[in-house]
Amino acid sequence: MLLNGQALEKAMAQPLTESVYYFYSTEEYPVRSYTARALEKLQEQAGDAEVTRIDGASPSLEDAVAAAGTISLFGTRRIVSLPVLEPSAMPDADVAALCDLLQSLENAVVVMGTVYRDEKAMGTKKAKQLIAAADKAGAAAQLTKLGVPELRRFVQSKAGEQGARMSSPAASELIERCGQDPFVLENEVCKLAAACGYGEITPEWIERAGTQSIEANVFDMVRLVSTGSLARATEKLSQLLDLDNEPIAIVAALTTSFIDMYHIRCAPAGRGAGAVHKDFGGKGSDYRMRKAAENASRYSRAQLEAILQKLLWLDTALKSSQADGPVLLETALCEIQAIGGRR
Repeated sequence: MLLNGQALEKAMAQPLTESVYYFYSTEEYPVRSYTARALEKLQEQAGDAEVTRIDGASPSLEDAVAAAGTISLFGTRRIVSLPVLEPSAMPDADVAALCDLLQSLENAVVVMGTVYRDEKAMGTKKAKQLIAAADKAGAAAQLTKLGVPELRRFVQSKAGEQGARMSSPAASELIERCGQDPFVLENEVCKLAAACGYGEITPEWIERAGTQSIEANVFDMVRLVSTGSLARATEKLSQLLDLDNEPIAIVAALTTSFIDMYHIRCAPAGRGAGAVHKDFGGKGSDYRMRKAAENASRYSRAQLEAILQKLLWLDTALKSSQADGPVLLETALCEIQAIGGRR
């Protein structure tokens, strides 16, 4: 049977009785996660039965056949794991042999996982052959990328597993700062839970102890300059430099932020950040544009044009001379605040 979405979660909440479980996707995290969940549950059901793991994109079919055919001394079903299959890396004969094995299992359950390169790879003849065989013999589940609502629930759940708490706004802040890679988010939650003493992971903790991405810190720096807090903006710049961020990279992020603000100022009245993001060809999250919208109202178009000219000069100076980058950056922040203060 083919499973996805709620049907998959419902199946995973019940005893696993199929002979085959095949999890596949173009995203690594859900494949690794569901494969591990299935193996853990099968072991619990079988009284901690031994798992035979056969690694490799093109695993040994002889080893798989031997493992699946071995009779357990305790009468439990054998569990065979093929966690990193890649049908494209397997000879046609091996794919056919694996499909035949899946149809003839008697005392074994096979758990397989594949991270396909892209949708095209998932549609190849060998991939379709394996998916169809798994569907016929047991369960095949195509796993999709987690959206922002699912990622919010994901990080909140991971916080709970650590004995900590996280509100929905804090979860959103973490996702916006760190991106949508579940591996990165899971690591961040573990780190933040320890940092806050396994209490509540607040937005303040995320800003203080979370990953110091250059984009998020530049957004904060622009906000501080825009509101006249030059001293704190300079402190934020020092933090970025202390983290070994190159001055040219900081200028690039600053320029991107002010370009986004210019886009906002050029948009028709009532045009929101999300719409402007799409108008200028943006894909994925509109986080950058929303941050830009928070500051754009403080500047006129003429002021933003002057600031962008200053940043262009700064970028050229950093790339064409041996000038002191940090000094040039600090000077530029002062000049940007001065331009913004003109009325």
